Amino acid sequence: MSTPSETEPRRERTWIYITACVILAVLLLVSLLTFSSHRQTNEANQKADQLIAALAAAGARTPDRDQIVRVLGTDGGATCENPNDALGRAVLFTQLANGAAGPGARPVIVDSKVLKGQLLIIQIYCPNELNDFKQLVEDLKTDDVASD
Repeated sequence: MSTPSETEPRRERTWIYITACVILAVLLLVSLLTFSSHRQTNEANQKADQLIAALAAAGARTPDRDQIVRVLGTDGGATCENPNDALGRAVLFTQLANGAAGPGARPVIVDSKVLKGQLLIIQIYCPNELNDFKQLVEDLKTDDVASD
């Protein structure tokens, strides 16, 4: 048995080696990112379980843990993205309206339970924002207007 002589030019073999190294580097990067995201997923799952328990204790309906993890992640997502700034308050006040559009939109007296979920999210995911947001909620006029 004889070995055939190499007929490929050296430059062509170099591209094969470079391509193999690039593929290995990409796989290494993906594995490192997957490892760190797995750690973050565990933290997100723990916080979601804590939120589900708090919502259940408050008597609210509890969403699926996967839904909470996708929306809030480890940092509370958009809910904790400075909830006390002007834009965050404007969005909140828009949601506490009668549902009409344009000049027919009016603020309403909402049930005191409406803001409980957001308070729980802030308490669990971004407790440093809780006092300011509690002060905002206490300034709103709420009442027991919804039936159980």
